Amino acid sequence: MLVVGLGNPGNEYKCTRHNAGLMVLDELLSLSVIHSRGKWPEGELTLAAAGGREFLALRPFVYMNNSGEAVLPVARRYRLGAGGMLVVHDDIDIPLGDTRVKKGGGSGGHRGVSSVEAALGDNGFSRLRIGVGRPAEGIDVTDHVLAPFGADESGKAKEAIRRAASTALEMLTERPL
Repeated sequence: MLVVGLGNPGNEYKCTRHNAGLMVLDELLSLSVIHSRGKWPEGELTLAAAGGREFLALRPFVYMNNSGEAVLPVARRYRLGAGGMLVVHDDIDIPLGDTRVKKGGGSGGHRGVSSVEAALGDNGFSRLRIGVGRPAEGIDVTDHVLAPFGADESGKAKEAIRRAASTALEMLTERPL
């Protein structure tokens, strides 16, 4: 099983809405036993275990819109099809603080998800979507997702990230994806 946290590299994006997937990945790994961690083409790959099951976790070092470039080499090396993956990402169509699980389907306009679909030639992977809400009237979507959570949003966001990590852990340990 491969868990991919989508986001953008670099400190300037670290706490932005678009990096919710990476935040969940970090939280998931904090709840797991780390066996090894190392550089991988276009990312960092971690072998971890939780609930008696091992899994791989990928932190792409590419920008969100090119996420597939990081996922494809791992999928090829470990012979993983889309059905063996969980992609964790932000979603503006879900209210702030909510999380949802979905298997397969379209990208909903999320360019990181589209990149993974295009690289794999398959959209049958599971998605764990973290709601970051829609931008306020007059705010560009890109500006919204590349901004950090506001002071009035941070509590809901932190709780959603914790809940999403618990959901990912449950998906990895208790039921097939």
